[in-house]
Amino acid sequence: MNYENLLIAIENKIAVVTLNRPAKLNALNKDTLAELHSAFTDLENNEAVQVIILTGSGEKAFVAGADIAEFADFSAAEGTQLAADGHQKVFDHIENLKKPVIAAVNGFALGGGLELAMACHFRVASDNAKMGLPEVTLGLIPGYGGTQRLPQLVGKGRAMEMILTATMITAAEAKEYGLVNHVVPQAELIEFCQGLAQKIIKNAPIALSEAIQAINASVDKTKNGYEQEIHAFGRLFGTADFKEGTTAFLEKRKGNFSGK
Repeated sequence: MNYENLLIAIENKIAVVTLNRPAKLNALNKDTLAELHSAFTDLENNEAVQVIILTGSGEKAFVAGADIAEFADFSAAEGTQLAADGHQKVFDHIENLKKPVIAAVNGFALGGGLELAMACHFRVASDNAKMGLPEVTLGLIPGYGGTQRLPQLVGKGRAMEMILTATMITAAEAKEYGLVNHVVPQAELIEFCQGLAQKIIKNAPIALSEAIQAINASVDKTKNGYEQEIHAFGRLFGTADFKEGTTAFLEKRKGNFSGK
């Protein structure tokens, strides 16, 4: 499928999704959010894809924020619906995707851009990246999960400081805080993420999916993460991938997983 604001390349079971609005520093508008929902739905169902890398076009920005011009005149009801739709169709959708999603943060990740990166399963940043949630400077707060995911990643105190001061942090600070896992030169960012993806691909797809859901349950107050883990662990004993994994281990060879 062709998209106006996204570029998608699939190779060696890895899909690279590139937000492509360079003139707007890849700012999120209504159409881009709709395309993200569609693209991630399609990629989740695409058997040729096992890992997804999400990045931005150009050298300046992953996503510089939301397209403010689109909602500057919204009413309270419209603002509420904007946030609710974003949560359901994009940010929660990506967080709970059955396939691993790596954010390759290649520059500014501000506001909705940082929230998008935080919805991914983990993050790698280029050394020029800067991150922040500046919504309070607009008379708003983060509306796409930022007030919830940032404390989970960096702790309540640092999240409070970042949000209340609207301060940007560097890639090095983001790594120190635990917001990103790695910082690499920009020219090496996608290749580094592809290397991580290749390590993931070697493992059983069903186990990866169950691991994502169990880890997510650890911070979901509506779920008992321990119960999620116990039942997922048990379910996996009934899969062909478990039989293959244990047989391969005993035979001292690499597993050849079918995803079943």
